[in-house]
Amino acid sequence: MREVSVSRFVPAPPEEVERLLTPARLIEAEGSFTVRDTTERDGQTVVTAGRAGLELTFVFEAGERRLSYEQVRGPLAHLATTVSYEPDDEGTTLTLDSTVATGGPGIVDRVAAWKRKGELKRAIATLTREL
Repeated sequence: MREVSVSRFVPAPPEEVERLLTPARLIEAEGSFTVRDTTERDGQTVVTAGRAGLELTFVFEAGERRLSYEQVRGPLAHLATTVSYEPDDEGTTLTLDSTVATGGPGIVDRVAAWKRKGELKRAIATLTREL
């Protein structure tokens, strides 16, 4: 299992960041998959996303200044991500932390982590532009 993280200061208050961070918007901001369906179930949000020939399901849970999600169906053995946002000076520090595992050899996990970091960088850049 590999861990990756990206962080960025955004010149917006935490309340504004929180309004922007919806499960569907977050998956779309990562840039790899298109959201196909979003449903609420037992206090959690379930997002189905995909692209040609591939479908994934993510379960989201909101917390105090954070949004966490885990892939419950898809190609990876493990994928979990937490997006946190903390007040910082006159804005907010937005942080995306993710763990990923393929279930394959270590080199494959390294490649998956490299790809995941790219998705997180793309997400944080997209979210920052939207603020």
